Amino acid sequence: MTRGNPCQLPGMLPNYDPNDSEAGMKILEDLTENVEQIQQRVLEEIITRNARTDYLKGFLDGQFDKQVFKKTVPVVNYEDIKPYIERIANGDSSNIISAEPIIELLTSSGTSGGQPKMMPSTAEDLHRKTFFYNLLVPVMNKYVDGLDEGKAMYLLFVKPETKTPSGLMARPVLTSYYKSNNFKNRPFNRFNVYTSPDETILCSDSKQSMYCQLLCGLVQRQEVLRVGAVFASAFLRAIKFLEHNWKELCSNIRTGHVSDWITDPGCRKVVSLVLNKPKPELADLIEHECNSKSWEGIIKKLWPRTKYIEVIVTGSMAQYVSTLEYYGGGLPLVSTMYASSECYFGINFKPLSKPWDVSYTLIPNMAYFEFLPVKKKNEDGAQYVQCNGVCKENCMEKETEKEDVETVELVDVKLGQYYELVVTTFTGLYRYRVGDILMVTGFHNKAPQFRFVHRRNVVLSIDTDKTSEEDLLKAVTKAKVIVESLGILLIEYTSYADTSSIPGHYVLFWELTSKGNNHLPVLDSKIMEQCCSTVEESLDSVYRRCRRKDNSIGPLEIRVVQHGTFDALMDFCVSQGSSVNQYKTPRCIKSGEAINILGSRVVARFFSQKAPFWEPV
Repeated sequence: MTRGNPCQLPGMLPNYDPNDSEAGMKILEDLTENVEQIQQRVLEEIITRNARTDYLKGFLDGQFDKQVFKKTVPVVNYEDIKPYIERIANGDSSNIISAEPIIELLTSSGTSGGQPKMMPSTAEDLHRKTFFYNLLVPVMNKYVDGLDEGKAMYLLFVKPETKTPSGLMARPVLTSYYKSNNFKNRPFNRFNVYTSPDETILCSDSKQSMYCQLLCGLVQRQEVLRVGAVFASAFLRAIKFLEHNWKELCSNIRTGHVSDWITDPGCRKVVSLVLNKPKPELADLIEHECNSKSWEGIIKKLWPRTKYIEVIVTGSMAQYVSTLEYYGGGLPLVSTMYASSECYFGINFKPLSKPWDVSYTLIPNMAYFEFLPVKKKNEDGAQYVQCNGVCKENCMEKETEKEDVETVELVDVKLGQYYELVVTTFTGLYRYRVGDILMVTGFHNKAPQFRFVHRRNVVLSIDTDKTSEEDLLKAVTKAKVIVESLGILLIEYTSYADTSSIPGHYVLFWELTSKGNNHLPVLDSKIMEQCCSTVEESLDSVYRRCRRKDNSIGPLEIRVVQHGTFDALMDFCVSQGSSVNQYKTPRCIKSGEAINILGSRVVARFFSQKAPFWEPV
């Protein structure tokens, strides 16, 4: 293996002034030019640090060799490492998996046994994230001029957190970062000045936080050069919140006083400073724009200097593109980064590309990356993942489930091929299957670029929720017991994520019949509403949090369809290329034509009447 001269390589986390975009781009060029050497050094560093941990010691037997690591350390799922993480959560030493002290556990939006997964994190990892965030701005500066001549209206929020029995905090990765000193005491960066004071971002009351951040953004409207949130769903919730509250916001601006219901002391203090004094002319202007019959292009009308909307619109967030384009009035949609609770992965080096063309360049000093090949076509009748909700074999991707399949290194992936991402991190994850399916789209220098295709096994997602086919089946099974006790049978079902309104919600299509005959039964609305609630109560903790605490998912809906509807769906799927012999009802539909077929045969609709139970766990 070519090792190169270590003196010519950038440091593991190079220091640079984030105000110096030229220096930032130089670091990115060095990192992407020396991918093989940096990946080798990253793995050596991780093994050297952690070879004596309980986990690795059992595989490496005191050896520090890369080939021994790849030969003896298995590729694992979360269930394989869950016992180790739970031991740390319950008070055991970090040395089980990490030589560096684990300071907190990051809760993932993926789930295990209905609860969020927990990922280990160290103090050093916060520095790694800071380094990563600082590299996003130099890339944007290549494509957009003058970002240091105004501010960013980024709507950022913290989520609920809890303490484990050991005293470690368990919380989402972004909440961890916003509450860290790395964020709160960050050096001034003239390219990254926010309209939202930190106190509004860190407010635990999501409604007060949203109101105050929007109020500050409106008052500073002439300084705003870009707007956004982390996810597209969160930004659209903010627009919907503005639709409902613009009159009160205008009243605050007109009088110079924040509403009495804003009781968080930190928020009241900083927002009062931003308001400063009555601004009746500004209030009139905002009122005029918001009072329009159409909100098409409202972002450009309220924030006229805005150059782009920064939100993640890849993966499950792609379903919001058309709505964002409606409100944005032609503003570019920018997805800057690819990251997860496990690790921060890659940067979009062409941020102004269209959402469907977005690719991420993996940054080689973030972790050690490997890839499991994913076959694309049905060759042996194995189980497949649906990529578009219509049963076309040539649109399916087969997952590699065998543990003995040889992984491919970052520098050896092939253009146009599909892979599942596997990471070894500095924080105690070794050869861990992230669950993301990626396709190689090109290279930046010697660093491969990847398009995010989908999450393995996920069929439904509105916000940060990720519901698998298995999760959905378990929930529906519990709900159908209710109707079966009344002599009603659930013949068939499917689902889709309805994002035509904000917030979006899950829709289940049910075909029902009475026992002993082929007639549609008389349906009691309270019974069917109970079925809706039972499905929701049976879904995982992340879904229930989004429904109850975040209000980022609307009430679940069951639509009862007439007899023969699923036969019509099968006919459609066969017409699209599915095999009659291998056809089975897709549990999630994403094709607009298929949804219209189901929707045209709906005879009754029912919604959950209460939010499901949720508490931090």
